[in-house]
Amino acid sequence: MNARRRRISGIALTAATALGLGTLTACSGDDGEAAVGTDKFDVVASFYPMQYLAEEIGGDHVNVTTLTEPGQEPHDLELSAKQTAEMGEADAVLHLSSLQPAVDEAIAQSDVKTKIDAAKLTKLEDHGEVEHDHGGEGHAEEEHAEEGHAEEEHALDPHVWLDPVKYAEIAEGVAAAFEKADPDNAADYRENADALAKKLDGLNTAFEDGLANTDSKVFFTNHAAFGYLAERYGLTQEAITGVSPESEPSPARIKELQKEAKADGVTTVFYETLVSDKTAKTLADDAGLKTDVLDPLEGITDKSKGDDYVQVMEANLKALQAALGAK
Repeated sequence: MNARRRRISGIALTAATALGLGTLTACSGDDGEAAVGTDKFDVVASFYPMQYLAEEIGGDHVNVTTLTEPGQEPHDLELSAKQTAEMGEADAVLHLSSLQPAVDEAIAQSDVKTKIDAAKLTKLEDHGEVEHDHGGEGHAEEEHAEEGHAEEEHALDPHVWLDPVKYAEIAEGVAAAFEKADPDNAADYRENADALAKKLDGLNTAFEDGLANTDSKVFFTNHAAFGYLAERYGLTQEAITGVSPESEPSPARIKELQKEAKADGVTTVFYETLVSDKTAKTLADDAGLKTDVLDPLEGITDKSKGDDYVQVMEANLKALQAALGAK
């Protein structure tokens, strides 16, 4: 996503492979199947939103392995040697370029035949700066640039799966890639993709209807993961930090958000389950606001408000309706 992300160099990957360190993180099933090399269509998915698509579209014909463990923050993923090696043995790899630089680099070096980049199946957008120059309030933008964050603020936003419409576009591209790579099961992939499209269309309709009439259109989040969702449904996301959950807000940004909360009738500061909620709760306490979870769906854990993508998105909708005063 940006230069600040920790990367694994080609030299490091080669060295790690030679040492034989690490293990493959997780398999989608509980039946004891090997990570790859099964009699099914073996797919390596980079993190949960890609895993969900592979499982929904692939159905019984695929064996899906995910590189990001449940509960692991995907932006910071560093691959083990075995993950890297077994990726090359898969029939297909499904990832979202720019989100996980270590994965991007490993895929570029692998010999896997079918490489599916979700970022090329829809249009990524730049949702602009999180902070602006406030003149006498500390020149937040300039300070932010000096701290090495400026590049992040102008990066294309990778959190495209949080818009059900764009996610459906990606799903269609994944289905087409599966059909081409495994033509014997193409009819089933098409049927599964059509069923998934109906689910995502229903989810989009629920968001459209559920957020059409609200007291406020502004919501605060821990980091800027919900730009596509906000744009789709006519909302305004105000993030404490940028697209990276690791970045820290400037004092000027905190002051700005406190003022905006009063001006826009904001009631709630949203945080997420995979990163610290400290900053969000501090802002909420200082501004007299509530806190709640708005899940960016980067992974499913026992803390998730649902068992899969659709259920967690439905929980997100309820949280937004409550915070925005939906009628």
